[in-house]
Amino acid sequence: MMDSFFALASANLLSPPVLFFVLGFAGAFAGSNLTLPEPVAKTLSIYLMLAIGFKGGAAAAAHGLGTDLVIALVSGAILSAFIPLVAYGMLGAMAKLPVVDRAAVAAHYGSISIVTFVAATAAMRTVGLEYEGFLVAVAAVMETPAILVALFIASRASGRRSEKGEVLSEVFLNSSIVVLTGAFIIGMITGEAGLKEIDGFITVPFKGVLCLFLLDMGAVAGRGVRSGWQGMSAGLVAFALIMPFVSALIALPFGLASGLSTGGIAVLMTLAASASYIAVPAAMRLALPEARPSIYLTLSLGFTFPMNLTIGIPVYTAIARFVAG
Repeated sequence: MMDSFFALASANLLSPPVLFFVLGFAGAFAGSNLTLPEPVAKTLSIYLMLAIGFKGGAAAAAHGLGTDLVIALVSGAILSAFIPLVAYGMLGAMAKLPVVDRAAVAAHYGSISIVTFVAATAAMRTVGLEYEGFLVAVAAVMETPAILVALFIASRASGRRSEKGEVLSEVFLNSSIVVLTGAFIIGMITGEAGLKEIDGFITVPFKGVLCLFLLDMGAVAGRGVRSGWQGMSAGLVAFALIMPFVSALIALPFGLASGLSTGGIAVLMTLAASASYIAVPAAMRLALPEARPSIYLTLSLGFTFPMNLTIGIPVYTAIARFVAG
């Protein structure tokens, strides 16, 4: 187990995408104005969602629809609804935050980071582990329940009423969800034949685009930590670093019960351990405007995201290998 952990950790830490993330983070933290124009960053994000969604749909078409897919989707929805409750409780014990901030942070840690998912699938390919293509659909399912649970917590605790229709629209029509889900469906419809047609567009350039995107995300994270670290208590930082491992261990039995492969279990654990910084912040701005982005974005993007890229994914993979063989 330790040999596989160090091998994957070394491969992940020294991979071009992670090193470009470190470059962006270090540069921005030191005060560099490194940044990509917003339209470029958004285009790169859409490309990554399209590529991973289409390839996942083609893989699911080759695999065929079955009970394993249904079980995995249900497992993802349960995890996304349950993990925010755990996160909310842990925050209450580890930091002093208003209810609305605790609920917003809990939503981020119950939902998922698609970029962390992409990094996990790249890591699986690096070590030669297969994973189920339909996990793309599981990732899409895991975006929403956490947000609804967090809004329920906030409304019960504060007596407020949220405009649920607007929130649901914000969540389901978020560009990452639309492209990811739509590309997955198109991949399922066109199958392997469709994948061969556009393979040169979504396979060969993928890692290069990921490097450029993570360079920008590193810069965003570095600026966030540079500007927001003064509001971070030791308890909040500890939460951001511990909660992913708690979530991954919660996901482990779900992966085993779903009959996923070793690589699939590692990817599901990574999904559960990741924290959203795209879809959930957009929903929180609308539904809980008084929640502080300086807290929830700094935790999810500044601390949890780089920790998962460098340490988390190798640990989750080593655990999956040890348990599932």
